Amino acid sequence: MTDRVICGRIDRAGVLVNADTPLLRLQQRAGSGLGKPLALPHLARLAALAQRLQRDISRPLRTADDHSDVHALVRIAPDADGASIEISDWRARAMTPPEMAAAAEDTALADGWTWECDQQLRLVALRAAGSTPPVPPGWEGRSLSEIFELRPDGDGRFPVLRALARQARFDGQSVSVAGAAMTLAGDALFDATGRFTGFRGFASVSEPAGPAPEAKPAPAFVDPAFGSLPLSDPQFGRRIDGALRGPLSRIIATAETISGQFDGPIRADYARYAGDIAHAGRHLLGLVDDLADLQNIERPGFKAARDDIDLGDLARRAVGLLGMKAEEKGIRISAPAADDRMPATGEFRRVLQVLLNLLGNAIRYSPDHSQIWLRVDRQGDRATITVADQGQGIDADQQAVVFEKFERLGRTDSGGSGLGLYIARRLARAMDGELTVDSAPGQGARFTLSLPARDDG
Repeated sequence: MTDRVICGRIDRAGVLVNADTPLLRLQQRAGSGLGKPLALPHLARLAALAQRLQRDISRPLRTADDHSDVHALVRIAPDADGASIEISDWRARAMTPPEMAAAAEDTALADGWTWECDQQLRLVALRAAGSTPPVPPGWEGRSLSEIFELRPDGDGRFPVLRALARQARFDGQSVSVAGAAMTLAGDALFDATGRFTGFRGFASVSEPAGPAPEAKPAPAFVDPAFGSLPLSDPQFGRRIDGALRGPLSRIIATAETISGQFDGPIRADYARYAGDIAHAGRHLLGLVDDLADLQNIERPGFKAARDDIDLGDLARRAVGLLGMKAEEKGIRISAPAADDRMPATGEFRRVLQVLLNLLGNAIRYSPDHSQIWLRVDRQGDRATITVADQGQGIDADQQAVVFEKFERLGRTDSGGSGLGLYIARRLARAMDGELTVDSAPGQGARFTLSLPARDDG
């Protein structure tokens, strides 16, 4: 690490006009130099953003070359003639000779592509190794899924998307690219502050791309409504999940890139349209999740785990996850105090799922600048948590159907699928619990989840 500030400067066109030695060395190892555009994609994007907004930007910087990994903090100050670059807290870890030899040997023996992407799966590095065909032109800054066509695994899942959610290593992601079938593996990357910054990995050639092998005929399922593949068949859920999740994720990522104007300024109305597309994509992805849950909980023999949980802790976690959404509407959430505990028995992730559904509904249908309360209590051998809001309330007739499938109480907005409360009640009952509602028109709603209580000690 060095305590001194490493400086550089670009002109209005993004050309590096001067640079201290460490920055210049990185620029040269990336195949560029002075008098040429910045060749470090992440730094170049930050510089372009600072110039477009005409304000200082400070961000963690994560970059690498064939010899070292670099973690640093960068500040870009734009002005009328370009921008100044100041890099501090520079941490470079050089590869040892054995590591370099091993990497060289691996590169010489392996056919594939080395790659690196940022936290939004935009490529920042892509190189061919061995006898692999050259990488496609214009890959810089494009989404990983634009270059590599992602294929679901046997369960209809995408390992890279699961790893993105967990910020963890992955392998076994099947892809198709440049006339060949490949397998992606990658390690999660973090900057000096512990912030997730993306993935770095290798795409190994598995076999030439060709016609998919002929699948063995699946057992025939006959159903008058759904033909040979009814909803009760587990393959149905996997096919829906696999067919929709990947494309929707790519749509959302691309729309958010356009809406955020990461690749350059666009008209304000186009940015809003892209934001609407991303919002609709997230809604559809939520519907896919709901359908997967529906197919799972209606499977014969479905059971929930029996974990030792604290309803007070889960309530505070739910508030932490959705607090920002409430702040956007000026809604104040009153959560259980830090020492307010309520031991119970239930599956941790399923109880959190129920609470997120209840709290999300309360935020969605509450008026701006209102209040929501979460309270825990014990009634005999039952531990309870109640989510109460100041919304329009639910009359007695509606309360009788609010937990039915696809019931949205006559709403026509795109706020939900009409499956959330049905799934929540089914999950509650699978944990030997119950989910009830108490409400009246104009008096808000109170949803109460009750579970078996657990005695401490």
